[in-house]
Amino acid sequence: MESINRWMIAGIASASLISLSAQAQVGPPEKDELKFGFIKLTDMAPLAVAYENFFFEDEGLYVSLEAQANWKVLLDRVIDGELDGAHMLVGQPIGATVGIGTKAEVITAFSMDLNGNAITVANNVWDAIKPNLAKTDNGTPRHPISASVLKPVIASYQAEGKAFNMGMVFPVSTHNYELRYWLAAGGIHPGYYDPAHGDNSGQRQADVLLSVTPPPQMPATLEAATIQGYSVGEPWNQQAVSKGIGVPVITDYDIWRNNPEKVFGVSKAWADAYPNTHIRVVKALIRAAHWLDEKNNANRQEAVALLARSQYVGADAKVIANSMTGTFEYEKGDIRPAPDFNVFFRYHATYPYYSDAVWTLTQMRRWGQIPEAKSDDWYMSIARQVYRPDIYRQAAEALIEEGKLTAADFPDFDQEDGFRPPQQGFIDQITFDGQQPNAYLNKFAIGLKGDDTL
Repeated sequence: MESINRWMIAGIASASLISLSAQAQVGPPEKDELKFGFIKLTDMAPLAVAYENFFFEDEGLYVSLEAQANWKVLLDRVIDGELDGAHMLVGQPIGATVGIGTKAEVITAFSMDLNGNAITVANNVWDAIKPNLAKTDNGTPRHPISASVLKPVIASYQAEGKAFNMGMVFPVSTHNYELRYWLAAGGIHPGYYDPAHGDNSGQRQADVLLSVTPPPQMPATLEAATIQGYSVGEPWNQQAVSKGIGVPVITDYDIWRNNPEKVFGVSKAWADAYPNTHIRVVKALIRAAHWLDEKNNANRQEAVALLARSQYVGADAKVIANSMTGTFEYEKGDIRPAPDFNVFFRYHATYPYYSDAVWTLTQMRRWGQIPEAKSDDWYMSIARQVYRPDIYRQAAEALIEEGKLTAADFPDFDQEDGFRPPQQGFIDQITFDGQQPNAYLNKFAIGLKGDDTL
């Protein structure tokens, strides 16, 4: 595993780096030497920026960052205390809390980004569907592309007795739920999980078989024809374009506009033991996210160079820049504006909204990971256990007091209830109201709802 440690450099820093106002409001850190984990994806950027820009040291924290082999290892190490916290999938603290795969109390007080994923298919699949796509005036495919175009391809595989396989990064990942959402919106069944009968494959009744592949391995797995497509974060979709082995067909921005993607997660026990440390970590991450988006993304090229380093993402800077600097490439040369493909701060991206947690829980229920009906109150209770806007508010108000950010940079905390207004921007035109999860589930033609069981 790769590790970065600047304690020796930071040793010249002292408690004087911590402003007196912050000390008065937050208190000194209970633990100042910390190790955080991440997966090699561009959306780990707030951690790298907070480290490289000395935002952690400004809080009296001496942090090392360590790349992890996969999402399971990362989560287990946070739960076991080997890591103080980590860049996590939105579904990981939620899934752990409700006992999907692992049962543990994990919380988040910081949302790391919005958007950032795409779905890519192999060249042979693209060649089969491209002639049937609607075209723009200049002859390029019209986006967004519905999953319904895959139906003839899937049927041809089935006629030959072959499975149509697609990869996603983890069972409780947004990549899994976005891929399932896109397929189902196109009338294709992505399969159910059936834990009550010991079937955690997620492939029951499936038209397309989805399975786990770690993000950096996606392009090689596609090239080997083990899978026919995948859902992953960057830079691994743009890598497929660069290598000429696949074509992204849709970004998650077009599946659900401005969807939550990653969070910074810690165990509840850790948060309870080190409350001031936790607030200070969130402060540093908020500053990093702001830096990534400020002045109309003026710092993104610098961020690209940073992320290209082997200890962070380790992909070619040009590949990372494709999505980090306001564009996205589909077929080679088909480069389109995508100013919000990666959002780190604007639209209150860093705020841990309860409604983000509720949406993830609805998808866990929809696909059988939560096998039985739950009341709306249950969804609200879990969201409040896992998402901690109270901690975020303390961090934000300290930054405002110190003059590092302004009140206008944040939601109105006195008016904020933790729920975004009903959200549109979904590919199937269905509106999501986080305060009515069961009514939301009832809108879908494919998926479990109400008292449905398998």
